[in-house]
Parts: sequence; C-alpha cells; structure tokens
Amino acid sequence: MELQEQIVAGQQSIATAENVIPLCELAKGFEEAGEFEQAVETLRPFWTRLGEPPVTDGLGLAAKAELLLRAGALTGWLGSAKQLAGSQDLAKDLISESATLFSQLGLTEKAAEAQVDLSICYWREGGLDEARITLQHVLDTFGNQNSEQRLRALLNSAIVEKVATRDLEALRIYKESAPLFAASSNHALKGKFHNSYATLLKSLGLSENRTEYIDGALVEFTAAGFHFEQAGHKRFQARVENNVGFLFAGLNRFPEAHEHLGRARAILVSLGDQGGVANCDDTRAQTFLLEGNYAEAERVAGSAVRTFKDGGHQSLLAEALTTQGKALARLNRYPEAKTTLDQAISVAQQGGDPSRGGMAALSVIEELDTNLPADLLLNYYRTAESFLSGSQNRGLELRLGDCARRVLASGKDSELVVQEETAIGDGFSLDTEVMRYEGNLIKQALEKAGGSVTRAARLLGVTHQGLAFIINGRHSDLMSARTPVKRRRKSIIRFH
Repeated sequence: MELQEQIVAGQQSIATAENVIPLCELAKGFEEAGEFEQAVETLRPFWTRLGEPPVTDGLGLAAKAELLLRAGALTGWLGSAKQLAGSQDLAKDLISESATLFSQLGLTEKAAEAQVDLSICYWREGGLDEARITLQHVLDTFGNQNSEQRLRALLNSAIVEKVATRDLEALRIYKESAPLFAASSNHALKGKFHNSYATLLKSLGLSENRTEYIDGALVEFTAAGFHFEQAGHKRFQARVENNVGFLFAGLNRFPEAHEHLGRARAILVSLGDQGGVANCDDTRAQTFLLEGNYAEAERVAGSAVRTFKDGGHQSLLAEALTTQGKALARLNRYPEAKTTLDQAISVAQQGGDPSRGGMAALSVIEELDTNLPADLLLNYYRTAESFLSGSQNRGLELRLGDCARRVLASGKDSELVVQEETAIGDGFSLDTEVMRYEGNLIKQALEKAGGSVTRAARLLGVTHQGLAFIINGRHSDLMSARTPVKRRRKSIIRFH
C-alpha cells in the first residue's frame, strides 16, 4: 500500500460514520464562503480525489446522502472554476442520488437543497428548461413557507429567466422576493441576490437607455459588495467587480471599466478560478469591442473560448464565440467570423440555450450582411426570430427589428423576392408586398409593446413621430391597436 493510501486509511479509521455529517457541515461553511479547495480538504477522509465519487461504504442513509450532496456541489463548483471536462455530469449524478436518499428519509429541506444545486449544474451546461423545471418543483414544494431553500430557488429562477432573456419575468421575481431576502441573515445568499438583481437592472438600463435602472444597478452592486465582504466571499466579490466594469463600459467610461475588470481578474487569478478568469476575459473583450480595439478584443475573446471549450460551459462558450466572431468580422476576417458565429449558434442550440444562439444569428446579420448571399442571410434571420421568440429583452427586440429592416431594404426576404415561376403574369406587385410586410412588422411591434407607439418605435428603431406618421398615413387599419403614451420619470442620480 502506498504512503498516501495508508494516510487516507488512517484518516478514515478516525473519521467514523458518526462524524461524516459534522464534516459535511464544516465543508458547506467553506463552500458558502467560496473556499472550495478547503471544503474539499475537509472531506478528504471520505473523498480522496476530485472527479471521482466519495467513499460511502458503511455509512447510514443520512450520512451517505449528505456526503454525496457536498461532493456533488463541490464537483460542480470546482469543475466550473477549473474547467474540468465531464465535471457537471458527475456533479449531477452525485446530487441526484443524494436528492433521492433525502426524499426517502422524508428530509424535505435537504432534498430541496439538492434539487437547487442540481438546477445550477443544468444552468452551467445551458440546460435552461431542465433548470427551470427543477426549481419550480422546489417552489411548489414550499409554497409560501419561510425557507432558505425557497429563497435559493427564487434566486436561481430569476437567474435562469435572465439568461433566457425573459427579463420581465426575472424582474418580477426579484421585486416580489426582495422583502424575503431582506429578512435573511445569510450574507452570502443576500449578496448573490443583490448582485444578480443588479446585473438584470444593468442590462435593462443599457438596452433601454433607462437611467433609473442604471441607478438601481449601482445601488444593488454596492449592497452585493457589502454582503460578500461580510461573508468573506472573494469569488463573488470578483463577480461584482466584473459586472460593475461592464456597466461602466456600456456607459463609455472605459478607464473605470478597465479598473474594475482588472481588479476582478486579479482576484480570480489568485484563486486559480480558470472559469471565472475566462468569463472576465469575455467581458474585457466586449469592452474592447465597444472601444473599437478589435484586435485586442479578438485576442482576449479567443483566450476565453479556449478555456470554455475544455469545461463544458456551453452558454458561456457560445457567448465568448459570439464576441470573438464579432471581433473577427470587424477585422475584415469574414470567413473566420462566419465559422466562429456558426459555431456559437450550434453550441448554444446543443446546450439548450436558444437565446444565445439567437444572439449569435443576429450578429451574423449585423456584421456580415454585405458578405452573404440573400438566401443564407434570410435563414439566419429566421433562426434568430425563432430562437428569440420568447425573449422579453428590449435590446434584442430592437436588434431583431433592425435586422428585419436590413432584410426588407435589400430585398432578401423570400416573400419579397420575385421567384421565376411567379414573376410574370401572376399579378405580383413589389410595392404591395413591401406595404404588407411593413404593416406586419408594425403590428408585431405594437403587440409586443402593449399598444404603446413609443415602445413600438423603440423596437423598430424609429422615432415616435416617424412611426405615428407611418401608421396615420399608410396603415390606418392599425390605429385601433394604439394606446396613449406614458411619461417616464427622470433619474434621481447623476453620473459625473
């Protein structure tokens, strides 16, 4: 027997079944503080190697379930941080087995904890539908009960909806659950709530040019930083820095953006969190794109892509590929750009995250429309429209409208192209088809905007006055779909 095996055997003889659960509770404390390696070391008597299941021989059902849960959760976290291939599959297996055992024992709270951790693994892989179903089961189980696992399920439900670009649904969850999180004493959990809520507000503020949302995002980021500091959670402090950095990038405040992103990356490098570093690199690459530094954007995005390819983070891989593809297009490397964006669409679709695929398809139209044949460009538009059909993100709706106008203006929609068999003698009128298509676009925008001409104009990328003129002059049949415009309040905070 090798020396290491002798040491492990000796540890196991001391660490009997009776102290498995206390060890797991200690490991959970380290896990909640982001000290994943220390948590793994705590379980060393029963779990000798990351990437393999723990030793559960001779353990009772409760101890076995607890050990499997902790090993599964840590496999998911460290597999993500170190980008270990197959880690999420192993994590799901371990956590699923623990959930089954907890259910057999009638331990509802523990079974729910396992299910929430399972949903996180699904989300990491891009399986948003599976994550959503799993979390809804937890919420149905607890109803209105005051439970930490209910809070975790609410938080992760909002995150899933945000990733799926169902922003209004995510916003509803955050607003309704805010009082519940305010009453919690768990700093790590409260920090995660404020950080993810701030991320949504940031997205809404930048995409809709809503300063009140940006104000709210800054308040929420500040609260998140405070709670993570109280919890001693360095990894999530880095996430806050990363998110604040991208907010400043969206506001064209690039020196401040790079300052925050630099701090985030330094923390993650010090922790050996390769997945976090790659995510930060993708944010940096997107910032370079906004600055117009396309060569640096392509280089940094390429680094993120290489890391994510090894770790099974399909959603994040698709996002990084999209960033790299856009940078390549702006460097006039069009064939490489198309190949990269096609890969982003495929990865997102295979991973179960159609929204990412839809965004990649939009990027093809925006970056490569003058370099693609008409029929292929139309296919990308239809892909984007299909993948983003459930989106509630105003920015994406604006981009869809812009891409539709590009297709319309260039005559690349198959309904507007005069096919050989119908071009002559069948009463075809290009002007009539253009008018019909324009009317359909305006009708769809009004439906999505709840009848508001102001919001519909934003979706279509035109002014309120311009859309009103078009409706009054060319599409009076749509007058009944209009509703009065509501005024928007001004921001209470100003940037200096």
